[in-house]
Amino acid sequence: MGRRAASERLVRSFVVLQNDERNRMKIITTVAEMKAQVAEWKAEGLTIGLTPTMGALHEGHMSLMERAVKECDRVVTSVFVNPIQFGPNEDYDNYPRDLERDAAIAESKGVNVVFHPEPEEMYPKNYNTYVVMETLTDTLCGAKRPGHFRGVCTVVNKLFNIVQPDKAFFGQKDAQQLAIIKRMVSDLNMNVKVYGCPIVREEDGLAKSSRNSYLSAEERKAALCLSRSIFAAQDLIESGERNADIVRTAVREIIEAEPLAQIDYIEVVDLGNMQPVDSLGESGLVAIAVYIGKTRLIDNYLFDFDE
Repeated sequence: MGRRAASERLVRSFVVLQNDERNRMKIITTVAEMKAQVAEWKAEGLTIGLTPTMGALHEGHMSLMERAVKECDRVVTSVFVNPIQFGPNEDYDNYPRDLERDAAIAESKGVNVVFHPEPEEMYPKNYNTYVVMETLTDTLCGAKRPGHFRGVCTVVNKLFNIVQPDKAFFGQKDAQQLAIIKRMVSDLNMNVKVYGCPIVREEDGLAKSSRNSYLSAEERKAALCLSRSIFAAQDLIESGERNADIVRTAVREIIEAEPLAQIDYIEVVDLGNMQPVDSLGESGLVAIAVYIGKTRLIDNYLFDFDE
């Protein structure tokens, strides 16, 4: 019973009619059924978009779905809390899960399939193959969360193989993840185009995140130090500041002024290799990770003045 039983009951009962029976949204839970659906679409010459998520959908995820629906004939949203990208003391067990809500959101955005496999479906007994990347994973979240990007690269690789999307859409809030996935696609000659979509923020500036739901009212207010520091960095850089230490210091001072905040990292890195820089060029990334109470939040400012 519990989580699996509730999921199975929902899958059996959930069939949403969209404009007509042919385009009804489905919840698919097995790799075999997902691949069969993909084969059917491919035979019809349809383009496929993929929005990979771990569920607990918010406006940031919705923006990915909206773009995918606009650009592709069929759209798959995966809802899968990937166990192998969580460390032993992280929040895998407590990560918010509400498939009924997520499916309703996906349907409202025009998604054709929610792919919701169980962990045992993605990683069956004796599973032993993983994707490991070097250099780009050495800093930021890669340094602070050992094994995290091994799990991310593995699950995204599997999703690309199962869904065979023409286009895949990811949020820029996870900027290091986006850079890593783009490099993986290039290095492994994958037939998918990866697109980064802008960060979606609350009205007061806080970046949308599924983990925002963990915050108390006091912590929610304190969390605004992340966006304030990022906006300060943006102002400095757009005003011409190119000394990375000055940018780091400005960000640090704002966050350290908040008693509930504990800095995990503050860094300015090169977009190409995710390594720290002393002087900013025409492109780069200001990235932060901060604990507000027990909740770890991230934010960033990605700039590319060559574009």
